[in-house]
Amino acid sequence: MPPYTMAALASEGKQPSGHNTPMEKHSSRNITTIMKTQLIRMCGPLLVLGAALTLAGCASSPTSANSVRRGETGQSHTVQRGEVIYVREVTIEGEARGAGAVAGGAMGFALGGLAGGQGRGVARTGGAVAGAVAGNAIERRVTTQTGVEVTIELESGEVIVVIQAADEVFNKGDSVRVLRRSDGGVRVMQ
Repeated sequence: MPPYTMAALASEGKQPSGHNTPMEKHSSRNITTIMKTQLIRMCGPLLVLGAALTLAGCASSPTSANSVRRGETGQSHTVQRGEVIYVREVTIEGEARGAGAVAGGAMGFALGGLAGGQGRGVARTGGAVAGAVAGNAIERRVTTQTGVEVTIELESGEVIVVIQAADEVFNKGDSVRVLRRSDGGVRVMQ
């Protein structure tokens, strides 16, 4: 059988092997679009959940009665005794250190890449920017926590105020220990 050239096939109304007809191309585009839409619907909530859990893992208390930083181990701390004279609940604002923006931007870029056609670059850029803004806001919210402001009169007569995570309950009149680290940080414990 003689080899067919593309011109010979086209004159007979046939498509060369491996080439789609206009209808087949249209159908494959529709299938691709449907698959991308389904992927976004299935994976979108999982990506958001994964980002939230990742950011929650980044949340840590800067000062807490019951948690210490790794660098505090093996270090000498000064301990003073005192009495609680006032307690109130506070909100410790969350921090955005960039992890949320990076994670959100990456997810937005990836989801924007699922857009088809010539607008893919714009969709990626828009997705990255929107994802970074959303990720930053999520990180702030996830790292916000309830705290306690404790006013203490030390045995020396000095009055200090310590704000820390609300992981221990303090009441007026409680006898407490105040631990001072060498870097100036303070923790209050029963």
